[in-house]
Amino acid sequence: MGLTSHKLLALTALLAVFTVLGTLWVWPWLAVRSWPAMFLRLGTIAVTQLVLLVTLGLAVNDYFVFYDSWSDLLGREHGAGVVHQTGGGSGAGPGVGASASPGASPAVGAGAAGVQVLGSAEITGVGAVSRDPARIGRLDRVRLPGATTGLSTEGYVYLPPQYFQPGGAERHFPAALVMTGFPGDATNLVTRLRYPAVELDLLRKGAMEPTVLVLMRPSPTMPRDSECEDIPNGPQAQSYFTTDVPADLRASYRVLDGTGSLGIVGDSTGGYCAVKLGMEHPQTFSAAVSLSGYFKAAEDATTGDLFAGSPQRRAEADLGWRLAHLPMPPLAVLLADSRADGSTYADSSAFAAAARPPLVVAQETVDAGGHNFTTWGRLLPPALTWLSAHLRGPA
Repeated sequence: MGLTSHKLLALTALLAVFTVLGTLWVWPWLAVRSWPAMFLRLGTIAVTQLVLLVTLGLAVNDYFVFYDSWSDLLGREHGAGVVHQTGGGSGAGPGVGASASPGASPAVGAGAAGVQVLGSAEITGVGAVSRDPARIGRLDRVRLPGATTGLSTEGYVYLPPQYFQPGGAERHFPAALVMTGFPGDATNLVTRLRYPAVELDLLRKGAMEPTVLVLMRPSPTMPRDSECEDIPNGPQAQSYFTTDVPADLRASYRVLDGTGSLGIVGDSTGGYCAVKLGMEHPQTFSAAVSLSGYFKAAEDATTGDLFAGSPQRRAEADLGWRLAHLPMPPLAVLLADSRADGSTYADSSAFAAAARPPLVVAQETVDAGGHNFTTWGRLLPPALTWLSAHLRGPA
């Protein structure tokens, strides 16, 4: 059974019930003063606690999807995939100097860098009306290798229906990097926040332009939390997201180049990364959306030493400090929060009040809700509509 299988969770829950009842049943027979009885009592307690902890762990993982498979849990997910190369000014693919049907696999260039497609995934939340990519789009499960940084992470790429529709084989599309919180899995963005399904609904309503979504974790250095930093003498996570990932996309899919072609959005840690990367690299990302993101890099056991003891680097990872001490970047930012999420909403309001042109900041709020998927799901449709309005349309 798969790690996130509901059958596995049900089986372990049933086993937990039986171990508890079994312990209660045999306990009177073990309530004697002898070494064997003592070790048997300890054994029943240990087995019961272990089964309960496994059940709890599976239930938590089933909801948050920290790991989506046994191989992911054990660090053995290294399968190679097919390299797509469909345009972005590098090579001939469908719609770029070559004739091919919509959705066909591109030619593979010798030694070409790009996204490694590991397979396809179901688009959660669209119902069973169709599986035609020209109607619902396509969700690729991918690995994004870093040619310059040597980093790599898995995620998903959602291609909207217009990518496959007749007459669209030569169109190039804007794209948005979408990041989870830490240590969440990119699967959360498909099954919990349902980014592809939300975009599809907005497209049908005419509320946004077709956009390629790249769904991923905010750290390519798992289990370490990189906070999207270029760590001195360590992993260059910021360069990975601002150089390697855009290059992979444009080498593999029909994604626009130049100003206004890329946006970035994330929740929690992903929200911090979105605004931070946008502020430091506005030439790469023209718009950033933060869903309950914070404004200063975390420093804890999961991050390690991010700044090599440099006060200047630590200060530059504080977005409020950047507003006060550095030139305003040419960037559009949307800060989306619940008013009930006290400190986060207060920090967002302070950031918005301190912003000056060419930095433009808008806020989106809901009156109630915590730091969770339900709140972000409510904020997401307007946020994607806003993001689309700040990116170039397909061309």
